[in-house]
Amino acid sequence: MENVRIMTGPSFALKQLFHLSKHDFNLLFFFSPSLFFFFFFSTCLPRMRQTSGKTDFSGISAAGEVPSVQTDAILSLPLLELAGRLQEGSLSPKTVLYTYIEKALEVTQQTNCVRHFIPECEEQLQEIQGQKEKGLLYGIPVSIKDHIGHKGQLSTCGLVQYLGTPEQEDSVLVKVLKRQGAIPFAKTNVPQSLFNYDCSNTIFGQTLNPLNHQKTPGGSSGGEGALIAGGGSILGIGSDVGGSIRLPSSFCGLCGLKPTAKRLSLSGVNGPVSGILSVPSALGPMARDVDSLALCMKALLCEEMFRLDPTVPPIPFNEEVYSSSAPLRVGYYDTDGFFPLPPCMRRAVRETREALQAAGHTLVPFSPLRIQYVMNELFLKTFFADGGRAWLDEFTGNIVDPSLKPQVTCYKIPRLVKKLLALILKPLFPRLADYLNALCGMRSVNELWNQQHQIEAYRSQFITQWRELQLDVVLCPVLGPAFTVGFPGKLLPAVSSTMLYNVLNFPAGVVPVSVVTESDEEELKLYRGCCDDSWDRTLKQAVAGAVGLPVAVQCVALPWQEELCLRFMKEVETLSCGTGAA
Repeated sequence: MENVRIMTGPSFALKQLFHLSKHDFNLLFFFSPSLFFFFFFSTCLPRMRQTSGKTDFSGISAAGEVPSVQTDAILSLPLLELAGRLQEGSLSPKTVLYTYIEKALEVTQQTNCVRHFIPECEEQLQEIQGQKEKGLLYGIPVSIKDHIGHKGQLSTCGLVQYLGTPEQEDSVLVKVLKRQGAIPFAKTNVPQSLFNYDCSNTIFGQTLNPLNHQKTPGGSSGGEGALIAGGGSILGIGSDVGGSIRLPSSFCGLCGLKPTAKRLSLSGVNGPVSGILSVPSALGPMARDVDSLALCMKALLCEEMFRLDPTVPPIPFNEEVYSSSAPLRVGYYDTDGFFPLPPCMRRAVRETREALQAAGHTLVPFSPLRIQYVMNELFLKTFFADGGRAWLDEFTGNIVDPSLKPQVTCYKIPRLVKKLLALILKPLFPRLADYLNALCGMRSVNELWNQQHQIEAYRSQFITQWRELQLDVVLCPVLGPAFTVGFPGKLLPAVSSTMLYNVLNFPAGVVPVSVVTESDEEELKLYRGCCDDSWDRTLKQAVAGAVGLPVAVQCVALPWQEELCLRFMKEVETLSCGTGAA
């Protein structure tokens, strides 16, 4: 051991110092990433320092050897500035990678956000240092959501049955990230089955919000939200089929973009239930600021993406649109009429509207059409077309996570009983009755076809309304502030604010603009919601105790106009910073 020459960082050091076989090392790394890095930083480095006269530390000088002042400086850099420093060579990818690994370890010890670290990050580190051309994300450590495929790693979706099948190759998105010089270094936690906006499963446990450990980071990209908000990642990739990028961004005070589905390749991304095409999933970036999202989209929308997945429209990032300063015509609303949000979220829309108007933009009132119909008849019926059988089958052999038990219990009710309960509850709790009816699903192929036609018809009506008002973009609320752990499973319909733009397949992003104040908390006591029913009272309990937590708004554009959506998000971000709201 005294003659060991450390050349490749933590994994090589740990294997050599403790004489681990590759198999044992991989087991340790996968099943206990925190234990792995605890061993490295607390045990390996001190032991190597004891033999410093005979050991070369050059290969790990960035890991555990970075002065705390430099570490803090690296972690404080915005993505654009960090990328510039890496491009010019004033910072090395190795230093940046190990700085973020160490910080990620600290964050996940507090919040349980990292599912596991990716050992192959060191191979990618060596690979990019040998490349002739530096990609747009050269040397940038990137975290990815659990179910985004990475060769040799698992995509579990928080379910036991996927523990034994590592991915055979990288997903297209990971391949493009690597081609652009990024270093995927961690996979992050998700809720069991992904169909929840809490972040807990029976394999890896509950992820907590780094801003308040009583609160959830949201979901299903909750591990990403917690890791980035805690400072352990500067850029992450999530997915969104009902708000799964936007809700964690709202709960954790981040910027997040759900692009039009298929703007970024979904090839190699797994899910417990596949083939739902009428309300498609989308991959998108999450980060601390809008410029980071724009840089990520610019890097991903490249010839390599279009070559690897010909089903992705070959539309490069339009820098001219993103950089424009022309005044915008902005539609706005602060409630969808189906699930009124807490006072602080409506305040955020009102204050943002006023700031936009003062900055010279034109603001136009806009009312989204028939949200209750969209939520029940178009969204829920799409996902539970079979009455929920395919989704429930995923829990065979699994212990149901406590955060999901309210949903699972409801979905397991026999169809006839759901219909009977809906009939009984209709006069007293009409929203709950409609929800139960939607969970009954459909009985024929003809009914399924008709439902898909209704989605297309609704999209056309919405676009017509948008164009009649000559809108460029829309400003609207997003669910928040962060829920107390355990509440999301009791309030699936509360995602109506984000769900709408999955049904429409419009690009939509979230920007933090303020924080919850004592006045907001007092006003919450008077909140009655839509019907003052059990859902409204549960929402009131879920968001209580949030003083100081982030408050965000949602920005929306028409399909394939991600650059315009980002440009609008940037405007909102700039104005909120200028007023001291953020």
